Amino acid sequence: MVESRRGASARAPRTNFESSSHRIILGDCVAEMSKLQAGSVDLVFADPPYNLQLKGDLKRPDESHVDAVDDDWDKFDSFSAYDDFTRAWLLAARRAMKPSATIWVIGSYHNIFRVGAIMQDLGFWLLNDIVWRKSNPMPNFRGRRFTNAHETMIWAARDEKAKGYTFNYEALKAANEDVQARSDWLIPLCTGEERLKGADGKKVHPTQKPEGLLARVLLSSSKPGDLVIDPFNGTGTTGAVAKRLGRSYIGFERDKTYAKAAEARIAAVEPLPEASLAPFMTAREAPRVAFSELIERGMIMPGTKLFDAKKKLGALVRADGAIMFGDKVGSIHRIGAVAQGAQACNGWTFWHVETKKGLKLIDELRAEIRAGMAAG
Repeated sequence: MVESRRGASARAPRTNFESSSHRIILGDCVAEMSKLQAGSVDLVFADPPYNLQLKGDLKRPDESHVDAVDDDWDKFDSFSAYDDFTRAWLLAARRAMKPSATIWVIGSYHNIFRVGAIMQDLGFWLLNDIVWRKSNPMPNFRGRRFTNAHETMIWAARDEKAKGYTFNYEALKAANEDVQARSDWLIPLCTGEERLKGADGKKVHPTQKPEGLLARVLLSSSKPGDLVIDPFNGTGTTGAVAKRLGRSYIGFERDKTYAKAAEARIAAVEPLPEASLAPFMTAREAPRVAFSELIERGMIMPGTKLFDAKKKLGALVRADGAIMFGDKVGSIHRIGAVAQGAQACNGWTFWHVETKKGLKLIDELRAEIRAGMAAG
């Protein structure tokens, strides 16, 4: 989604949705972002003009016309003019960002290297470059270059010393079959029913991004309730995904046609159930539960025997919350290590208690206590 550099003035009226937490502001993004409270934004996603520098019509070998990006908003007089434009909107976005906020900027080989250099010059701290691999890219019709099958996203913190920025590592890993999420994302172009079209059947916007791409961005680096902004709202992909995922959203757009299409699109989005959006709690973030609490709550009685998964090793539960293995007494962790002849042991995931349905990890009992804490 990109923004027209000509058109509505900074005094243009706002386009608002039924909820104040999801809105589009019609006007110049630099002027309008400067009106936001400094340090109020959690995440920025920006899809600026790529400055494709197309000269004349783009045609296939059979002379048929290619529906390429030839709009005025993508035309700049020089690289210097493009750089000035880039600095202006980046500075406005940086001012609005919280110290812990991060920013994503997407681009192609035409502009992303210039954008990255300017971001570093302005003090942003680059965290990753993400390669969006398109599973269905447009071919190179003349056969004179490689097929341009990817775009690059820069993910950056507000500055080098930024701490506490959101990266949902554990959730991403869990969704990726317990393998770390990589920096190359294979996602198809926006096609089919997701592609917005006008009454004439033509695309409303030439560079509409797929919702799957924005979903991965928001799920990786924001939390429910966070404020997400997009300086180049376009047809509202970022806003639609933000609303679906329970994030607040402000988009900035100068083109009235794009803004109107985005308004209808976002208004039709139904947020996902809160339970499906609850933040992924890591073991480090979970509230501490002592083994003695299981005894105090009557979930395990003193004198109960704990076993390993194969029921070859057993330890006796004491009234004081320690356990005993032979003549050794200690915590569930220390005694678990002693029983195995190991240096260390996570007693919660080693010891089991016997139930009518078989062995049950004591960690499952701890999870029940934590669930009660969350509910309360």
